[in-house]
Amino acid sequence: MSNKKVIIIGCGNVGMSYAYALLNQRTYVNELALIDLNKERVEGEVMDLNHCLAFSPSKIKIKVGEYSDCKDASLIVIAAGVNQKPGETRLELLSRNAAIFKSIVTEVMKTGFNGVFLIATNPVDIMTYLTQRYSGLSRYKVIGSGTTLDTARLRFLIADKIKVSPSNVHGYVIGEHGDSEFVPWSNVNIALQPITDFISEEDMLEIDEEVKSAANKIINAKGATYYGIGMCLVRITNAILGDENTVMVVSTYDETNDVYIGLPSVINKNGADRKINFNLNENETKRLINSINVLKNAINELDENE
Repeated sequence: MSNKKVIIIGCGNVGMSYAYALLNQRTYVNELALIDLNKERVEGEVMDLNHCLAFSPSKIKIKVGEYSDCKDASLIVIAAGVNQKPGETRLELLSRNAAIFKSIVTEVMKTGFNGVFLIATNPVDIMTYLTQRYSGLSRYKVIGSGTTLDTARLRFLIADKIKVSPSNVHGYVIGEHGDSEFVPWSNVNIALQPITDFISEEDMLEIDEEVKSAANKIINAKGATYYGIGMCLVRITNAILGDENTVMVVSTYDETNDVYIGLPSVINKNGADRKINFNLNENETKRLINSINVLKNAINELDENE
């Protein structure tokens, strides 16, 4: 993967936060092409980003893209689609975004693209599932941002509570990136000590709820969330292009249940190369099954309405 070419499809708040975050970090990306229905806006965005390059730690060629650019891309990041409205669940976005994705993925695959798809559009688990279905690519090569951002929120909240660095909080949010996601607290630890040595069950419930409600709070306050997911997409991008074998909670394919869902996975040049197996207690197992069923039901409803 000597050519580290990335295509962003959908240059709204999320797409451009991702692009800007790429410029502010050391990254493996050496070429970046932006594609959006609003060509004039993309031209302005490309100019603005290029004017940052004198101060960027990475040297990236940035240009206005066309679908033909997808042919030799290493990674295509899709952030296109309609935004989540205040009070609207991620799953309610499904029917509105499915049609958009069918059109986008069809155009991409006409070029012979054989890299990795990374999906950011909500409801992300289902949009990732649909991207794989529409593209026909290996399931490993189609991944979603999953609960990466939720996990970052979890680590920040725990770290803030007990006064350690977020990087020293070892725990994940798993399941649907949505209302049925949850924290498997039995697996959370700080320097090998179980989290129960640091916080109470009441604190756990409070943090669990704060992680789940964070997106709606931000949407109600400023209209959309984008900085957090932009940073997460950069981290996933570097794990893929750097062939890092980094464990992240992306939306990955679950063969047993035929869904994409947020689970710890090894990320490298192949995409989500493999899942990490872990133990859940009885309650956590029920919650994961519930999350899987939420996603399966949504996909079934979509298929019935098509």
